[in-house]
Amino acid sequence: MLVPAIIEVDARDRGQTLPPVIPVQFNPPEYTIAKAAQIAEIAIPGIDAPILQFVRGQTRTLALELFFDTTRLGSSLAKVLDVRLMTDLVASLGRIQPKSHAPPRITFIWGMGLSFRAIVDNVQQKFTLFNPAGIPVRATLTVSFKEYKTLEEQLQELNLQSADHSKGRVVKDRDTLASIAYEEYGDAAMWRVIADRNRERLPSLRRLPPGLELEIPAVDVLAQPAGTRR
Repeated sequence: MLVPAIIEVDARDRGQTLPPVIPVQFNPPEYTIAKAAQIAEIAIPGIDAPILQFVRGQTRTLALELFFDTTRLGSSLAKVLDVRLMTDLVASLGRIQPKSHAPPRITFIWGMGLSFRAIVDNVQQKFTLFNPAGIPVRATLTVSFKEYKTLEEQLQELNLQSADHSKGRVVKDRDTLASIAYEEYGDAAMWRVIADRNRERLPSLRRLPPGLELEIPAVDVLAQPAGTRR
């Protein structure tokens, strides 16, 4: 059974003009999902190439084409419906809504293979067939979506861990306190900091059993006076 794609409109953004669900007449033949990152190039004199520094991630995007044709809904070309009755619903998703003062949040759903929560970034309507009165009856919409996520959702997904945040680490085969300290802090001599934090867990300072869970103290904790560390 063919599963049709639909566009669900967030309940908070529907207002009086947008329905809960906007049907897609024909499933798209293909779609593209893209994700990029902003990378800065730091030039250092005397080296062969600049150092690359991650600045921030960019929004994930979904791009696809939707086809609408009302010639199948009428007995003759002169009597078929104006295709804009169908395409205007999709086009309206890029407009500011009176209630939220922003374009509506939507979810593009295609069966179990695609569920993309987003805001419509761009809609281009191309009309390719007209009845004798000049009314368009066939159209292709090129639509791009930008993924929508709240700050809380993004932070939860990232689960950021770095030398600025205390974190856990599971010992692997051939790990030593010195090698872990070098990987975590860039300084093998800081092995003692990890040993002090995990003194009750370590059976030995020389041999670490694989699977042992260690706590790696944060850099800001290390900067505190010894008597104030927890």
